Amino acid sequence: MRAYHLLPLALLSLLAPADPARIVMTRVAPQPGQLAMFIANADGTNEHPLGTAQEMNYDPAWAPDGRSIVFTSERNGSADLYRVNTDGSALERLTDNPAYDDQAAFSPDTKQLVFVSSRADGTADLFTMDLTTKRITPLTSGAGGDFRPSWSPDGKWIAFSSDRTSSLPSGKGRWEALHVVDVYIVHPDRSGLKQLTPHGGMCGSPTWSPDSKRVLMHCMTAQQTMDNRRAIPDLAEDTRIASVDIATGAMSDLQTPHGVNLNPVLAHGDVMAFIRRDGSTQGIQYSDGTRGPAGQIRAASWSPDGKQVVFHKRIPFTRHPWAKAYSKNPQYELVLGGANSAFSADGAHLAFIGPGAVNAKGASLAVADVGRDTLRVVYRDSTRNVLGPQWTADGTHIIFGIGEFGAFFNNFHTQFGASVPRSEGGAQVAMVRADGSGYEELTKGPANNAFPSISPDGRRFVYRTFGDDGDGLRIMDIATKKITSIASGYDNFPLWSPRGDLIMFSRNEGGNYEIWTIHPDGTNPKQLTHSQGNDAHMSWSPDGEYIVFASARMGFKDEVTYTDAPQPYGDIFVMRFDGTNVQQLTDNQWEEGTPAWQPAGKMRKGK
Repeated sequence: MRAYHLLPLALLSLLAPADPARIVMTRVAPQPGQLAMFIANADGTNEHPLGTAQEMNYDPAWAPDGRSIVFTSERNGSADLYRVNTDGSALERLTDNPAYDDQAAFSPDTKQLVFVSSRADGTADLFTMDLTTKRITPLTSGAGGDFRPSWSPDGKWIAFSSDRTSSLPSGKGRWEALHVVDVYIVHPDRSGLKQLTPHGGMCGSPTWSPDSKRVLMHCMTAQQTMDNRRAIPDLAEDTRIASVDIATGAMSDLQTPHGVNLNPVLAHGDVMAFIRRDGSTQGIQYSDGTRGPAGQIRAASWSPDGKQVVFHKRIPFTRHPWAKAYSKNPQYELVLGGANSAFSADGAHLAFIGPGAVNAKGASLAVADVGRDTLRVVYRDSTRNVLGPQWTADGTHIIFGIGEFGAFFNNFHTQFGASVPRSEGGAQVAMVRADGSGYEELTKGPANNAFPSISPDGRRFVYRTFGDDGDGLRIMDIATKKITSIASGYDNFPLWSPRGDLIMFSRNEGGNYEIWTIHPDGTNPKQLTHSQGNDAHMSWSPDGEYIVFASARMGFKDEVTYTDAPQPYGDIFVMRFDGTNVQQLTDNQWEEGTPAWQPAGKMRKGK
């Protein structure tokens, strides 16, 4: 994976728009209030919260001396490490950095931590912290991401998982990356790096045997990481719990029940605990057949005597279409909103994908007033889905794609490739008045037509098409219905510049999506980004000087099975319209995308 050298924050603040900008984006999971941390007896009794869900607390680790717990929290914005007594008292903040800090583990003497952070170059690396002096020392560096460290009981080794040798291949018939991960060990002084598992699949979340001679881990095929990243896998293919002898490298499978079993640890004696992710018995289970806390548990850590467990899990929550989010650059305000959000020209209203039916169809066109927690559905077709809404410049109409769009709504089941055309049964560009009246389909035919964007003068719109007549970008004259082709690549997400001089889009070429611009007459195509992974989900600033977009260039920051998102990566970036002055606004392990830039007229009026 390439290293990306971003400009210093102080300099970028000078290059940012003169007025603070507000950008609405989508986060797939978790939403605010969806994760919470709990303590319980090992058998699940006496479960009670440790902190609140509003603080976004997760990934706890019990100290070997039994006195405290270290965990990650977003209570003050970015993901930072905190320590607290087991009764919830004496909360202490351990890191204070705008980068991502997470996945901490104690040294056996409780004097140090090893943890994951993006503070070096934006990718996930390992660092150690002296808990007395708070001195932080790099442990790993280089390409890819390193995750889920675990310190051996004898203090000599740190085991971790890493995708450092992965090319981030796409899943079968999909664009999302598989997570090819290997387990490594390294001495705390950075020496002796050794790979324990064969490359090609996914082995992760290593933990140690009490004698420090073996490392336990969960393993699965690379393709299984597609389904097992979901909140509840619907294929439920068996995973493996494996053990590796670090002296000989011998690897053996341990006996576990059928199912998606993850995160193994010897909780007490020879009894192994693991987290079950599928079926009706989700939660913590033990190798002796007993069960612990139930629910959608994602990470757990046991007290030294094995009698208690601390964990975080998904809980019921209320999704709000307007919730503040953390930005690394104070010149940009970030808000979590609806998927595919688009602002009206006066900045007072948002159009986005609204609620649908349970059969992956019927996703609607919804509108909300800026800063409000209520929405109104203005159009719905129970047999098709709405995708990519955009407003006309005068605010009277909304243009959008309508079709099944299984690629976005069918939970990974829709696939593409040489034998599966991307037309997906066809889709059309439609327009409707902002009040839901006057629905009209502007395109026709068997191709998949979507992601329309109207020119500033309101006379034409650009859209992308996939079909037997060719792929790429088309422009339609609304009055005459004349269609002109301006690009013929594997192109998506076209957006007309507010100045009218450029159309930007995302092109898949060589397995990576990159951002391009082209003139409306089809001349002067220019590639703006050059990154491994996907750059897409763009939006123009109201003056056409800047582009905000989502990018996977920093790679995974955690193992794929922890985030419950189709793409457990995707940070928000801003750059100039010519691709210069790139700056990163978000830095976490969640999937964030579809940003929309609010016109300045209503900048401070939203909540």
